[in-house]
Amino acid sequence: MSRSEELFQRAVLCMPGGVNSPVRAYQSVGSWPRFIRRAWGARVEDEDGRTYIDYINSWGPMILGHNDPRIREAVVKAAEKGLSFGAATEKEVEMAELICRLVPSVEMVRMVNSGTEAVMSAIRLARGYTGRDKIIKFAGCYHGHSDSLLVKAGSGVMTGGIPDSAGVPAGCAADTLTAVYNDSSSVEAILEEQGEQVAAVIVEPVAANMGVVEPKRGFLQDLRSLCTKYGALLIFDEVITGFRLGLDGAQGYYGVKPDLTTFGKIIGGGMPVGAYGGSREIMNHVAPVGNVYQAGTLSGNPLAMAAGYTELTILEKHPEIYRHINQMGEKFRTGMRSMLKKFDLPYTITGVGSLACLFFTQDPVTDYEKAKESDTNAFASYFMYMLNHGIHLAPSQFEAIFFSYAHSDVDVVETLRTAERYFSQFRSEKNGE
Repeated sequence: MSRSEELFQRAVLCMPGGVNSPVRAYQSVGSWPRFIRRAWGARVEDEDGRTYIDYINSWGPMILGHNDPRIREAVVKAAEKGLSFGAATEKEVEMAELICRLVPSVEMVRMVNSGTEAVMSAIRLARGYTGRDKIIKFAGCYHGHSDSLLVKAGSGVMTGGIPDSAGVPAGCAADTLTAVYNDSSSVEAILEEQGEQVAAVIVEPVAANMGVVEPKRGFLQDLRSLCTKYGALLIFDEVITGFRLGLDGAQGYYGVKPDLTTFGKIIGGGMPVGAYGGSREIMNHVAPVGNVYQAGTLSGNPLAMAAGYTELTILEKHPEIYRHINQMGEKFRTGMRSMLKKFDLPYTITGVGSLACLFFTQDPVTDYEKAKESDTNAFASYFMYMLNHGIHLAPSQFEAIFFSYAHSDVDVVETLRTAERYFSQFRSEKNGE
């Protein structure tokens, strides 16, 4: 029995499903999690000493690669002064100033401890600012596990086949209206009927929790226009895309200015963190200056601020990082497209910048319904082959592949060659050779 399997058997006795987050479970691929003991660059090593090229990257924040020495040093120095004070620190001011300088739509920002908390707080602020109760989200977009947003959410709940969640009060769900991603007419229809009650439209500008689905041309611009017309706030959930598609995130990449933005992942450099921000006018409604209450004992934690500030500063000083990770993403997508054509496989590769996803479905994936057509059994077979041959992917058809600055041409070539061996074998078995 492997060390990972042994640990999993212990874990299931004291942790639901043996994991602390459903996205770490291997249930949908018919296996058990590989327990990781260390990581460096583009590699992770499990408790059995097996090394993998890692494309999870802690779900995105390791944009520089694992265990970057500059970030590690910043955290160690911060830890030497104390782990938490429950009081204001200079570094959180510097971090807020940096985010406000890099993201034009953000004039003020509030630090929190996770993406879920950031989105939950932004929704409350939108309701408090507009005096309205309802929100519009998109089927398949995941915005954390707060009650009102677990309605047709993506990734983890898609993998488990659970469209919603038990324990969510009917009243919360009733105020969450669901539209179709990449279909602005579905939003317009809701707003025409209930626009005076809608506080906000929240969207992942690139849907990265039902695989990776890029917005159609004009979709985000249409959302901006509709929100302005009906007096609703436009919230961009940039927990994944923020500082990954560029220093100004997806809003800069696509040229659309939201009213509120939520952040996570990269702004913590690997430490638990989140944030939400927007114009001074809107953010001044947050306590203690406004009447929208939100608080957090560990918000602005000095270790997280040190890690995040260091990472963002490096990204600002070194634009070649974005060129490199985007090149790695494009190299992978191009190679995979050629491979699918070579073997005449009914699959689709999607992505933008340093994000990618191989969908096990032939039709173009533009929304939640198309993503759900994927053959998850075929994905599971592919996943296990890749894992057993040293490629560490997320154990779900509906998650992204993340490229980091530590990934090299050699890594991508090795990954593509491993996939080619699998598909060659798959085709031979299918043809009875």
